[in-house]
Amino acid sequence: MRTAYSVSTVRAAEQALMSRLPEGALMQRAAAGLAAACADLLRRGGRVYGSRVVLLVGSGDNGGDALYAGARLARRGAGVVAVRVSPGRAHEGGSAALRAAGGRVVDAGDVTPDTHRDWGGHIDLVVDAVTGIGGRGGLRPEAAALVERYTAHPVPVVAVDLPSGVEADTGEVRGDAVRADATVTFGAYKPALLVDPAAERAGALHLVDIGLGAELPDVPELEALQYADVAALLPVPSAESDKYRRGVVGIVAGSARYPGAAVLAVSGALRGGAGAVRYVGPGGDAVIASHPETLVHAGPPSRAGRVQAWVVGPGLGDGTDAVDAVSDVLAAEVPVLVDADGLRLLDADAVQARTAPTVLTPHAGEAAALLGVAREEVEAGRLAAVRELASRFRATVLLKGSTTLVAADTPRTPVRVNPTGTSWLATAGSGDVLSGLTGSLLAAGLAPRDAASVGAYLHGLAARHASDGSAVAAQDVAGAIAAAWRDVRA
Repeated sequence: MRTAYSVSTVRAAEQALMSRLPEGALMQRAAAGLAAACADLLRRGGRVYGSRVVLLVGSGDNGGDALYAGARLARRGAGVVAVRVSPGRAHEGGSAALRAAGGRVVDAGDVTPDTHRDWGGHIDLVVDAVTGIGGRGGLRPEAAALVERYTAHPVPVVAVDLPSGVEADTGEVRGDAVRADATVTFGAYKPALLVDPAAERAGALHLVDIGLGAELPDVPELEALQYADVAALLPVPSAESDKYRRGVVGIVAGSARYPGAAVLAVSGALRGGAGAVRYVGPGGDAVIASHPETLVHAGPPSRAGRVQAWVVGPGLGDGTDAVDAVSDVLAAEVPVLVDADGLRLLDADAVQARTAPTVLTPHAGEAAALLGVAREEVEAGRLAAVRELASRFRATVLLKGSTTLVAADTPRTPVRVNPTGTSWLATAGSGDVLSGLTGSLLAAGLAPRDAASVGAYLHGLAARHASDGSAVAAQDVAGAIAAAWRDVRA
């Protein structure tokens, strides 16, 4: 499992470790890892010897990391120039080491076309060490201008610890920020490296082990499941299982206007691990035509038969029948997943009063409506939004988007970040498939946070399988869930 920690947690761990190490040892470990990562990138484009590297350095310790790494590259024959953002201000030890290795240190204001004349104007790598994990707000105008000068033409950019200008703890981008091709981070991942909009600026992630492991707490701020974690959570029927022991998921979805939503939600549910799917709603004929194994009932949900979990909302519309269906499902004493139209129709007091688990699966627009804020506010601060929704509604919340997040309403529980998916997944009906899949996992016995996390993981992985670089439809994603499941199990 990949974990991320806040700035204060990382700094406390660093202080504890540094108290037992010789002075400067931690920075040397970071610099060695950074230099190795930069050397790997340079070798892909040719070789380290004779390459040309520019370090954009601020006055903090992450500038020191870059300067010491630059010294290591210079000793291997690279030409290295460090450009100080603030005149005369950069890590003294690192600056001295770079000069001793044959590199140069100049102020940003002194950079002219002649600065890199002996390189023929060609640069092989730019290292961003303008601000560290303590930076707040976007880049200052002079720093933004410097970054623009060196990245206006195609050149690989490596960020030190995280791209300068992003908010380390929240993933927010409040102004100009570096867009890196790779980020080399030290000791632990920071939330900004896993959560958009900052994460999409980080590029490929490379974690350098500097020995912080024993100093970090057991509970991180964020975590991302990996194959082994998902495989351990997948429901597997025993020899004694029958379709009812495996769980029955109820789907309340679709309408005369949107019968396809019912079909797609059932498609996801049939592939999610439950033994049977019970559909309630006006789309029964369409559902049976596509999935004859479905148990169909005209409703209301409370009279449809026993289920271990309900999914309500996809394509319901907003008529009286839809309002009644949502209210009826929320009164059930089993786990309930609410999506799409169900989110617009739910009664907040009814959700908060539930004793059985509730899972809400909004996209940014739906989350904004639930919170009473602008959609842009949710998209800019996804981590804060998902935490606030979970707390306010006393529910598990799966916030869909470029970074899908899962938050529980219990204290000291890490927010989960889904690492799978593809931009092709932004297609009509894909959320209906996810709802059915996740609801089926709930019915199969997974805890709400696990069901939402595993559902998002399989859904994103299925989209990758179905897409393989091309456009996909929601039904394609549903059809690829089995392949994703086998992939994880293997």
